[in-house]
Amino acid sequence: MHAILVLATLVKCLLIPTYHSTDFEVHRNWMAITHSLPFSQWYKNATSEWTLDYPPFFAWFEKALSSMAALMDPDMLRIQRDPLFNETVLFYQRGTVIVSELVLYWGLCRYLKVDRTTANALMVASVFLHPGLWIVDHIHFQYNGLLYGILVHSLVEARKQRYLTCAALFATLLNFKHIYLYIAPAYFVYLLGAYCFIDGTSKFSVARFSATGAVVIAVFALSLAPIIYTGQVPDLVSRLFPFTRGLCHAYWAPNIWALYAGLDRVLIIGAKKLGWAYDVAAVASMTRGYVGDTVFAVLPTVEAFHTLIITVLVQMLVLQVMWRKPTFDNFISSLTLCGFASYMFGWHVHEKAIMIVLVPYSFMAAKSKFHLRVFTILSSAGIVSLFPLLFQIQETPIKVLLTSMWYMTLFPGLCYCLQTKLRELLSLMECLYIMGLLLVGIFVTSGHHLIFGDQYEFLPLMLTSVYCAVGVVYGWVMLMYAHLAQL
Repeated sequence: MHAILVLATLVKCLLIPTYHSTDFEVHRNWMAITHSLPFSQWYKNATSEWTLDYPPFFAWFEKALSSMAALMDPDMLRIQRDPLFNETVLFYQRGTVIVSELVLYWGLCRYLKVDRTTANALMVASVFLHPGLWIVDHIHFQYNGLLYGILVHSLVEARKQRYLTCAALFATLLNFKHIYLYIAPAYFVYLLGAYCFIDGTSKFSVARFSATGAVVIAVFALSLAPIIYTGQVPDLVSRLFPFTRGLCHAYWAPNIWALYAGLDRVLIIGAKKLGWAYDVAAVASMTRGYVGDTVFAVLPTVEAFHTLIITVLVQMLVLQVMWRKPTFDNFISSLTLCGFASYMFGWHVHEKAIMIVLVPYSFMAAKSKFHLRVFTILSSAGIVSLFPLLFQIQETPIKVLLTSMWYMTLFPGLCYCLQTKLRELLSLMECLYIMGLLLVGIFVTSGHHLIFGDQYEFLPLMLTSVYCAVGVVYGWVMLMYAHLAQL
């Protein structure tokens, strides 16, 4: 693992000058807010459009980063409406991502000590070298490595049956980024079944339940008490849960709603030819931008409460297995599927959220041929769905090379460990689907421009989203079937 750390760090350093998204300015602005303003103004300041919209622990993390940034260049911490970018900002922020990802490295090393099989060692290394993390963190720019590191540490504690530490770490994670509410039901049921019910019996321990609750409440109190004291609760809630946004992001995350939206587009064509009634004003709504209610021209409009009901029902179904048998393997499977349910059916899901499925499911992929098969399909579709984040042509060789090397190392190695021939891992249709991803990539990169020129600008993103959604939905159905077969 140490050699992998050194090699990965060197490559990440080479990626420093590559493309970066608006998230670069988002996090710089958050550093400026936490450094220059009193705590009482952190969630109120709106000088820039990139307001602070993560929970308090992440805000304090930005505060710590700003303290070091001030020693390098105080101008980096100016609060201003327009973006600020220079070489100091570039190198400092890229460096903080690389350093913070050591939390993930440490967690993976701890996980490997619990299970030292060759297959698990290969999978652990693959998580640290995951193309999704390279794309989202080290090029596009975010701090997911730090957050998934905390998640892995909590999984290690769960596997070691240190349940209170597991609960404390997950509560900490929730106060770093609230997207992990997706998997909170899995933690609740697992801790309840594995810890609060003594030794798998029906004997419920009030003391253990109280201790778990006290640990979680203590973490949330540490995070939220200053928010309550300074009267920022309404500001925090409105920023963490912006329900004014539409069902789909500007680029549709490849989930069930991408297929729904894609079907609506197809039906529009049919409506025009057959004279059906449709909402003309809705035709452009799906590519309108970041905010606004998403409506459909032909199909019924989906509201936020619809997505909430579907997500909760699917999660409740998933959790039945762990409730009956709260083992660690069922915990990982349920955790993955709870995150998957939110990704599949949630409101305004971002494409980057696929990582909340791929990272925990990685730890299942080394256990059987079936899980490796599903993981192959999900990884293929999930990683390709992240490619549009790096839309500049000069980043194309980088994302393709990183992904190809990861694939050529991981999957043959895991097949060998599981005594499975690589050519027998997938069915013919599954192989053809993955080959289709290559064709989609070629079309998006060059084929669309050659065929259509500047027309149909929406088509590359729509095609990527819908095609990747087919693989993601297929993988979800397979995993759900295997999970629920235990009932």
